[in-house]
Amino acid sequence: MVTAVAPSQVNRVVCYCDDCQAFLHRLDRADLLDDQGGTDIVQLAPASLSFVQGKERIVGLRLTPRGPYRWYASCCRMPLGNTLGPAIPFIGIVAQAFESETQKPDQLFGRPIGRLFGKYAVGRPPEGSTRLNPWLVARAVRKVLGWRLRGKTWPHPFFDRARRTPIFPVTTLSPQEREALRPLCGPTPSLHRRR
Repeated sequence: MVTAVAPSQVNRVVCYCDDCQAFLHRLDRADLLDDQGGTDIVQLAPASLSFVQGKERIVGLRLTPRGPYRWYASCCRMPLGNTLGPAIPFIGIVAQAFESETQKPDQLFGRPIGRLFGKYAVGRPPEGSTRLNPWLVARAVRKVLGWRLRGKTWPHPFFDRARRTPIFPVTTLSPQEREALRPLCGPTPSLHRRR
């Protein structure tokens, strides 16, 4: 369940980084990538997200030992949220997770406000995605600071408050497993993309 989902309460961006691409390929969910390898992400406060059922199926994955935590449902391999850790009140969720027959992400969150890491896009990078966007960075920092000051870090759907540790099991890819995903990602993927 998600609360506080108005466009003014979240950020919605499309990320083309090779880590987001690698994560979805690892889950066999490349169907969630756009034609250029982008992941449509809604960024929201941790306290805005809670799970009312299926918690026993939540697992985490880190592509590297120091990388973001990437949470997903082990049954259907649906991404549930990316987090940097409990100290930074921020969760990025694929926009398709909010899609239903009656409602589309654009109706809930507005259209994406920016595009990031276009140098990793498949084919030609989208306009404005390859350079740093100071406005987008400032908006993200403002959101994170606001969420922290307003107490929106807790309760956190993925971390225990007292111990500051993950609530759910987390696996970290080996360097070899991470490297095996690289040919699927980036501007010229050399392996057939799983769609």
